Amino acid sequence: MLHTLAISGYRSLKDVVLCLGQLNLITGPNGSGKSNIYKGMRLLASAAEGQLIQSLAREGGLQSTLWAGPDRISSDMLDGEVIIQGTKRNGPVAMRLGFTSEEFSYTIDLGLPIPGRTAFGLDPVIKRECLWRGHTRMPRYLCADRRGPHLRVRPDRKWEEAHVPLNNFTSMLTEYSDPQQAPEIMLMRDSIRNWRFYDHFRTDEDSPMRRVAIGTFTPVLSSDGSDLAAALQTILEIGDSEALAVTIDDAFPGSSLHISTRDSRFEVLLQQEGMLRPLRTSELSDGTMRYLFLCAALLTPRPPELMVLNEPETSLHPDLLPALGRLILEFSKHNQMFVVTHSQPLIESLTRYDQCAHFHLKKICGMTRLAGVNELEIPAWKWPAR
Repeated sequence: MLHTLAISGYRSLKDVVLCLGQLNLITGPNGSGKSNIYKGMRLLASAAEGQLIQSLAREGGLQSTLWAGPDRISSDMLDGEVIIQGTKRNGPVAMRLGFTSEEFSYTIDLGLPIPGRTAFGLDPVIKRECLWRGHTRMPRYLCADRRGPHLRVRPDRKWEEAHVPLNNFTSMLTEYSDPQQAPEIMLMRDSIRNWRFYDHFRTDEDSPMRRVAIGTFTPVLSSDGSDLAAALQTILEIGDSEALAVTIDDAFPGSSLHISTRDSRFEVLLQQEGMLRPLRTSELSDGTMRYLFLCAALLTPRPPELMVLNEPETSLHPDLLPALGRLILEFSKHNQMFVVTHSQPLIESLTRYDQCAHFHLKKICGMTRLAGVNELEIPAWKWPAR
């Protein structure tokens, strides 16, 4: 389980450090930075997939995603006594992402290339990466340290140079694999790749989840729901079919789920109370399809180490939110969960759970801050120097 998440220099997240729990609830008004935390976590995941630079490019490049405010904000600016104005930059241009856990912890530091050395002058480059054992970064706990193109690993107590050419735009997590010299890098890569993100997926009449498709065993639901019927059938066969039936009845009393498998082409059917025949996916509402998607994601037979849901309440009728809350709570008892939402009924449902860490965001002078949190309560965090 992740203990701490830290993001610096990314959009409105000038410096944000979160002390995490089993269930993490991110709330706040529009524009407060909820989506930026979600996107920051996705960027961390993209580093382990070799897609970090491409992900930033899709967001407009590093220049578009960097913190756009001044390097330093004085107390007078925060109090509104003087206008926000730029100051002389003392530190480097940097976007930093990192987290700690009981087993391994990781940080990555992105910056700009040296001017004049490449035609890709606005492409971000990796300045530093660190991986260490445990959640406290101390020199004796470091097991992999990358500065620019140079990587050092420590299989025992002695540092050794990893003689592998590292591109300045790809992470050591994808560029270096040696189970003898640095098994921690491989473990970290596989761990992050296990994270799952579910965002705004389509539920319109042409959405992938409404199409009849050839079904195969699907213990992990895809992000677009194109294999929804196969994923639900997999739960019925090798997962917790009883929990799925209870969850469907909780949201739609008297209803039952069936999967048509004619000619190996799978389709979701929902038998509702009072109906003489089950309804096909083309007949189900957007909210019903979204709820079935969330059921398949949260009742997966192969649960991830970390799951992130971004605004799962979209298109759902308020009457479905208590059932969704119960489903999320049950999942989070055994796996770590992030939920980004602005639905008050869902918030009330989740905050009843003792293990829920609730982060309510606000924005001051363009910066995302934690509302109702004293600065002394924020975990101490120090980024590795370049």
